[in-house]
Amino acid sequence: MHRSPVVKLQRQILSHQSRTPAENKLRARPCDVFINHRGIDTKRTVASLLYDHLVRLNLRPFLDSKNMKPGDKLFDKIDSAIRGCKIGVAVFSTRYCDSYFCLHELAMIMESKKKVIPIFCDVKPSELRVVDDGSVSPLEVQRFRAALEEAKYTVGLTFDSLNGNWSDVVTNAADVVIDSLIEVEEEEQN
Repeated sequence: MHRSPVVKLQRQILSHQSRTPAENKLRARPCDVFINHRGIDTKRTVASLLYDHLVRLNLRPFLDSKNMKPGDKLFDKIDSAIRGCKIGVAVFSTRYCDSYFCLHELAMIMESKKKVIPIFCDVKPSELRVVDDGSVSPLEVQRFRAALEEAKYTVGLTFDSLNGNWSDVVTNAADVVIDSLIEVEEEEQN
């Protein structure tokens, strides 16, 4: 008897209340959601708020500051999380494209054909550009530009931090994440 992805996800969310944080850590499994973001811009706001909200729903998000510990190899841990995740959330900010790490993560997510949910935080998609300053190879610049273009033409959420409500954007993003996880699980069963 196959359980529907909706029922499986509902049971997963409901079972969270019966486990302690230590038990949740012992059940280490690949993450459901990889949160790609520029830390200096959004780690203390939308990225952390979304991470905490998803954890309360008993999902397994990955956020570097929450999932990594001293001694972890940066690229090994992050690349492994991306390969193991079901979907990605890309939180774009005004200086997102200044970060090699952000662009590397985005390119990995896009190249692995994961579903990506963009959140455009204080930036319009048309304002995002990869600048070739000579610090990375032309091949990587091309790779980053292709990933960014694909993400820019993906329907996402927009947020203006001066006029918006943080709770609303986090709740909306979590709803989209849950719907996307259900879709991914349905596709995996077919």
